[in-house]
Amino acid sequence: MISSPRRLALALGLVTMLFTAVACAKSDPGSTVAEQLRRDVDAIHALGISGVQARAMGPDGAESVATAGTSDLMTGAPVDPDGYFRMASTSKTLIATVILQLASEGKLSLEDSVERWLPNVVRGNGNDGDAITVRQLLQHTSGIHDDLPGYTTAQEYVEQRYNTYTSEQLVARAMSHAPDFAPGQGWEYSNTGYILLTMIIEKATGRPAHEEIQSRILHALALDHTHWLGSTPTLPDPHTRAYQYFGPDSRVDVTDQIPIDPEALSWVTTTHDENIFFRALLSGHLLPPPQLSAMKQTTPVSTDLQQLWPGGKYGLGLAERPLPCGGTYWSHEGGDAGYITLNGTTPNGSHTATVSMSEALADTPDHILAQERTATTLITHALCPGTS
Repeated sequence: MISSPRRLALALGLVTMLFTAVACAKSDPGSTVAEQLRRDVDAIHALGISGVQARAMGPDGAESVATAGTSDLMTGAPVDPDGYFRMASTSKTLIATVILQLASEGKLSLEDSVERWLPNVVRGNGNDGDAITVRQLLQHTSGIHDDLPGYTTAQEYVEQRYNTYTSEQLVARAMSHAPDFAPGQGWEYSNTGYILLTMIIEKATGRPAHEEIQSRILHALALDHTHWLGSTPTLPDPHTRAYQYFGPDSRVDVTDQIPIDPEALSWVTTTHDENIFFRALLSGHLLPPPQLSAMKQTTPVSTDLQQLWPGGKYGLGLAERPLPCGGTYWSHEGGDAGYITLNGTTPNGSHTATVSMSEALADTPDHILAQERTATTLITHALCPGTS
């Protein structure tokens, strides 16, 4: 899912928008995973996206990798298949995993109120921390309204890209609004809810959330290419430059910037590390069975978001989406600062895939849907090898 209103505001206004024809690659039942991945990467690049990298992993751990386009429009350098990109909202699954680990250890309960951990933080304009549970924050059913800073034009990007905010400041912005609905009575994607979860992790452990993620997940899985950057505006090398369209003739390099909330969103990774993380999570290596089962208890996403995720449901930091070959898969996409990433893992973790695009086609609703659905096609082909 998209991290910020920069792209989300456009994407979620598409209730009446019909999906137009897209040059999606057809699946060839006789092709190998690597051949199909190559066709699907080329189809994404054909949309006009400057750089694409994708990686699929099968049951035996063997990887297939494909890239297309350039990592830098100025130099024409090729895309590095091991290049870093911003995780954006995919980091919500990291946060949710730590919360569920803490629940398994008895250090908190999913039914704890927000007020129990953060007294007087969720208050005012009808917001009531006593009525909202940790579980509801995880599942986006708290009703807390999002009001994050964000840019919608090239000029705003230049002016705002190095602005910094504390978690408390961002939560205070949300508290200036009435809730979207009563707790538990609806579903609406809330980044603010996950900011609150990072604050709860710190209260429950005495350490910042990023340190808990590093010790509990990254070190445990030896994910040496996933890093928390804090307020650093640049990415490690190698990485592609990130671009975003703000209008038909407004393609802007948006690589360098500080994430709105560094504690929750300042993560970079690679397609290899992202696949390993989701494979470990879904195969039961990070959570005991009761907590993994709780993570998979879903509710349908909003009508607006169904435009991007047809048939989509949301658990606790995980999205469930249907597979064309039958059954469902689990994922959590991320998008911000030009980097748009989709991923997917089969329920037992046997097949997993990640595609990272270094350009956000956010200029028109048609382009947003085309990018989303062409990338989704890549994921479903990788998880349903050999199907048409």
